[in-house]
Amino acid sequence: MLHKTGLSIGCMMLSAGAFAGVSDITTANNQVGIQIISTHVNYTESGNGQYGSSTGKLDTESGRIPGYSLSVSTMQDLSEGGGYFQAEFDHSNGDTNYVGGLTGSTSTPYGSVTGISSAVLVDYSGRFGKGFAVGDKFMLTPYAELGRHEWDRGVNAGETYTNNYYGAGALAQYSPVGSLVISANVMLGNTYKSYIAVNGAFSGELGNSTIAKVGLGADYALAKNLHVNIGAEYTNFSYGISSVYPVGGGYVAWEPASRTSYTTVKAGLGYAF
Repeated sequence: MLHKTGLSIGCMMLSAGAFAGVSDITTANNQVGIQIISTHVNYTESGNGQYGSSTGKLDTESGRIPGYSLSVSTMQDLSEGGGYFQAEFDHSNGDTNYVGGLTGSTSTPYGSVTGISSAVLVDYSGRFGKGFAVGDKFMLTPYAELGRHEWDRGVNAGETYTNNYYGAGALAQYSPVGSLVISANVMLGNTYKSYIAVNGAFSGELGNSTIAKVGLGADYALAKNLHVNIGAEYTNFSYGISSVYPVGGGYVAWEPASRTSYTTVKAGLGYAF
């Protein structure tokens, strides 16, 4: 009788430990949070030589921009379907290092002009998915994501780039010990409604592209409701060349093709509910 009782208690403890791993992940997915963020901008604009303009690299911008992030996520208990939702808002404001040349001048090519450019980045995103337990301590959550990106660029008299995007991805989460959840994320999609507005000159559509995101993160529960978290995410996409627009005095203007990547690191606090 004692042997059977001990075996029964042991099985109950094992089941509780296995449940704790998935439970910690679900808890981490039910919280509101605020984070400080730092985004490294890597932007390259390239010309195609039309109307006698320069070819190859035209200008670049790079640098780290500080900001903040607000987020909320929810996940149902797996027995209720494991439905998952996350919404996030990021805002960054700072300066980048500009390297370029004078437009229409072959005597001042790329690298002949340098300076500091102001930059404001604003991002909105929402994810909708479903979580699946994989073993005792893993969870995999496929999801669909929708979002919008804005960049107020300080060059010239000011330029504003905007685009929406959609994509599909997967969030993999692992709880190696109690209260700790490690996450890895990947998403692939497309931009749409890419647009530029150049102050005092023209505005118009830009070409769309594939967009890719890869991220890593960790969340630790200091107490039942108080969490700390860190993370990093890399995003890459392009803007295609715009149409040509008359700007007066017999001159025309257009926005060249470009490629943009952002590497964002985050650290903050969350309230689990």
